Amino acid sequence: MGWEIASTGGTSRKLQEEGVPVKDISEITRFPECFDGRVKTLHPHVEGGILAIRDNEKHQQQMAELGIEPIDMVVCNLYPFKETLLKAGTSHEEIIENIDIGGPAMIRAAAKNYPFVTVITDPEDYAGVIAELKAQGDTSAKTKERLAAKVFIHTAHYDALIADYFSKRLGVTSPKTLTLTYEKKQELRYGENPHQAATFYASVQETEGTLTGAVQLQGKELSYNNIGDADGALEALKEFGEPTVVAAKHANPCGVGSAPSLAEAFQKAHDADPVSIYGGIVVANREIDKACAEKMIPVFLEVVAAPSFSREALEILARKKNLRLLQVEQITRASYSSPKARTVLGGLLVQDPDASLLVEEPRIVTNRPPAEKEWEDLLFAWKVVKHVKSNGIALAKEKCTTGIGPGQVSRIWALENAIRQGGDRVRGSVMASDAFFPFADCVESAHRAGITAIIQPGGSIRDQESIETANKYGIAMVFTGTRHFKH
Repeated sequence: MGWEIASTGGTSRKLQEEGVPVKDISEITRFPECFDGRVKTLHPHVEGGILAIRDNEKHQQQMAELGIEPIDMVVCNLYPFKETLLKAGTSHEEIIENIDIGGPAMIRAAAKNYPFVTVITDPEDYAGVIAELKAQGDTSAKTKERLAAKVFIHTAHYDALIADYFSKRLGVTSPKTLTLTYEKKQELRYGENPHQAATFYASVQETEGTLTGAVQLQGKELSYNNIGDADGALEALKEFGEPTVVAAKHANPCGVGSAPSLAEAFQKAHDADPVSIYGGIVVANREIDKACAEKMIPVFLEVVAAPSFSREALEILARKKNLRLLQVEQITRASYSSPKARTVLGGLLVQDPDASLLVEEPRIVTNRPPAEKEWEDLLFAWKVVKHVKSNGIALAKEKCTTGIGPGQVSRIWALENAIRQGGDRVRGSVMASDAFFPFADCVESAHRAGITAIIQPGGSIRDQESIETANKYGIAMVFTGTRHFKH
């Protein structure tokens, strides 16, 4: 179409090899590339050619005086900083060399002068721009502005990755300004409710063992609530090493079971609350095999996530075409290196992840210590309650939850809900509480339900009342010194 093309380095050589007439950038700058290519386009003949305002008489006069030719289009892909960062074994020096300097300067200049300059940073825009040039000789004002806006999103993302890299390298956990960057994974049909728009964004790093790195093998498109609920289940699952299944509803565990085989673990999780699992999320830390799939197929589930699925399991689960199957490789990998954030009106709350199950050694505070089996179940229940919304209670027996009470404004209500939900299965269970007992009423209620041992943080001014009540009924009680509020 008669455009004169100028380029740098390897791109220039490639165009020449393909028979495309091209000027080397040094012909424009009249200055050689130097410092191993670190300086190529940072020159008034380039930046001036981009930034000069075409209908400004003074600018036109200065261009003529300085011998600067206008540059009407800038096409630039920045150095692959993200790809270099994500590549295993990359040295600090190599990462630094892949910080682009001239590229961002050029595209920002072009975007600033967008009424006169077309700037392209995304290959997806190539075809559209070429079509406009063929049709009308130039891109439209609307296209120029849209492409300029993409530049500033692109460079903000690029610089945020660099800033994050340095912050992590230097151990900066609370910078004066915080810039977060995520990449769109998919647009969702709607949010928590049909009248809310929603989008799922993924972190650039640390997607292994998370939903952002999951591969969907079958089923309907994931919904906003599917993703939130599955994420809550996944966090709980990561506490367990042996074969375990976590069933979740509204981001709370509703049934958790551990067993020698995954099929047994699923049966436990199902039987822990056969009502709440209906329409719920199930995550597993072992391959879903034929035996486990056969137990799942009669149950209405929204999502099943696991590190893998056997061929027989996939054939069985394919009978339910709407059931979403997610393959999450390295599903047991802890995701504790990134801070946790939540929005509030006008701001953002950021905190360290709750990475410690037990900060200190548990302390027996009652006359009777827990028996060996009780210890196993206490630690099991403690892992579960860590992921139950506060105020939270988890009851367990034989490595299976027997009742869960999440999200109550009163701790006794959380316990009573857990007991009511568990029914006769509660007798002989142990209890975990995410925070201390403000009164001895929880111990009284536990005794009436047949609960034999309790694990809780301690730290209330009325701790002694709870200890004395536990001693009165022969209940073993352990203080962890660790609280696990989850709001």
